[in-house]
Amino acid sequence: MLALLATALVGCGARAGASQTGNPSLSQARQQPDAQQKPRPSSGSPFLDKLVEAAIERTSHEVRYDATYFKIDYPGGDVPAEVGVCTDEVIRSYRAVGVDLQKEVHEDMAANFSAYPRTWGLKKTDKNIDHRRVPNLMVFFARQGAGLSVTQDARDYKPGDVVTWDLSGGLTHIGLVVNVASDADENRMQIVHNIGAGPKMEDVLFSWKITGHYRYAGPKEKGETDGRHAERR
Repeated sequence: MLALLATALVGCGARAGASQTGNPSLSQARQQPDAQQKPRPSSGSPFLDKLVEAAIERTSHEVRYDATYFKIDYPGGDVPAEVGVCTDEVIRSYRAVGVDLQKEVHEDMAANFSAYPRTWGLKKTDKNIDHRRVPNLMVFFARQGAGLSVTQDARDYKPGDVVTWDLSGGLTHIGLVVNVASDADENRMQIVHNIGAGPKMEDVLFSWKITGHYRYAGPKEKGETDGRHAERR
């Protein structure tokens, strides 16, 4: 019960059966150890190429899935390196290429609080956790003009894109599309995510119901339009 409560607080779900040493909820076919040998398509954006590299690098870290609420520094705050949830992998990947989602989400949420979900009953922002909640990231990315169509065509999901899912039962999930193709479909890129077994690169794009698709290349510069992020390729 405590684990479920903690997961609800963060708004990022782990699948039942997941463990630090393996994830029985995912078939062995989805885990592809030879992925490093495959050709890697460019995203067409130097920033997003670096984001993909940062996401793949995250798979070398051992992270225990822990949805505990932590008080963290601001800006640039992070939960302990050895723990985290699905959102933390996205946050850490962006931070590695110079984008602090903690700061960006907080500033936008503070200025536009009513635009964000009231799921948690909060009456003001919380720098410790707002950016670690999938529904908040979905609103943030959409507000930055980064939203893209949700389709069932794997070719629409490019390296560097962010995808969110509904795991059912009120659980949400998020991951980053990388530039390593699935063995089963060369048009379908794999996902770096943490669904309970630490950061992994797996062929799970269509494993759950997709609820959001985003291409976010960092804060807009002065004078740029809202469509900049989605159209820069």
